Amino acid sequence: MYKLFKYLFLPLLVIGGLLAAYTWATLNWSYSSGERAGYVQKFSNRGFICKTWEGELAMVSMPGTMSEKFLFTVRNDAVAQKINANLGKKVALKYEQHIGLPTSCFGETEYFVTELIVLD
Repeated sequence: MYKLFKYLFLPLLVIGGLLAAYTWATLNWSYSSGERAGYVQKFSNRGFICKTWEGELAMVSMPGTMSEKFLFTVRNDAVAQKINANLGKKVALKYEQHIGLPTSCFGETEYFVTELIVLD
């Protein structure tokens, strides 16, 4: 029984602990942060098992030019409700970039919005 524990369960426990530590580090360490302004044109709660809020911000630098799309994820329900209430208005999104997440269960993008500011 001791050999089974030593050669099978102990390595699995160590690998599981390392994976959990890696996931915690990628979720809590931010590679970059910033702010983007534009109009939220898509925002939905997606996923079969892991439901996440995914959105699309249309950023227009000058009127009449092609808009650039910024894809983002929201993990906080209060921020998601605030975005839903301000769809179609010009907003600024504060975000953090988390690279290297192990699965898409945490979000389809690596940009996580933390705050919304409505611009006039």
